[in-house]
Amino acid sequence: MKTMIVFDMDGVLVDVSDSYRETICQTVHFFTGKTITRELVQVYKNRGGFNNDWLLSQTIARDLGVEVEYQTVVDRFNDLFFGDLSTGIPTGLMRHERWLPQGGFLEKLAVHYQLAIFTGRLRDEALITLRRFGHAASFAALIGADDVENGKPHPEGLLKLAAQYPNTNFVYIGDTVDDARSSRAAGVPFVGIAHPHVSQRGVLLDLFRQEQAIAILEDINQLPNALTVAV
Repeated sequence: MKTMIVFDMDGVLVDVSDSYRETICQTVHFFTGKTITRELVQVYKNRGGFNNDWLLSQTIARDLGVEVEYQTVVDRFNDLFFGDLSTGIPTGLMRHERWLPQGGFLEKLAVHYQLAIFTGRLRDEALITLRRFGHAASFAALIGADDVENGKPHPEGLLKLAAQYPNTNFVYIGDTVDDARSSRAAGVPFVGIAHPHVSQRGVLLDLFRQEQAIAILEDINQLPNALTVAV
């Protein structure tokens, strides 16, 4: 049987420390006047159920005593994140994203595996980044948040891929407990990414083990060696 490697994007293929994570912090500060740390953001992420960064921003603001309508949070978050997109190149915090796989990484994997993405980003948001880094054509399939009724940790995205690609084995690569729970619920082996610099790393490692990750890596570029053992 063929094997398809399915990647989450944020924290796996793309470093979003200075984009999505920073946008959460700035959105909360805008509405509450209070400064939060990225460590606090990770604490919420480790709780699970916060794959949606708009919802997370609203929740943190609420926990700080300020109630903001969801769409108002979305609008401010997107202004900070995208900035001006009239030229097709973001001027907001999205511009600070960094592609994590080394040169040739995807090409080498594609020799032996099919490649896909299941991300909590909207499809168009994901495509902006993939095109910017020259990898829009590297993946056979892309499942975004607007392609499913139920976001992670629900397994719907992985189940849709399984339906589209019958007679295929799957492995899911993610960096949050919601990724791990989505993978486990779909019956798909999970490989966790826990970067050495991530805050609350010990908690994250324990969560991955509880969700029966078949491997835990510090860097996506370690994946080929892990796959030879796990798949």
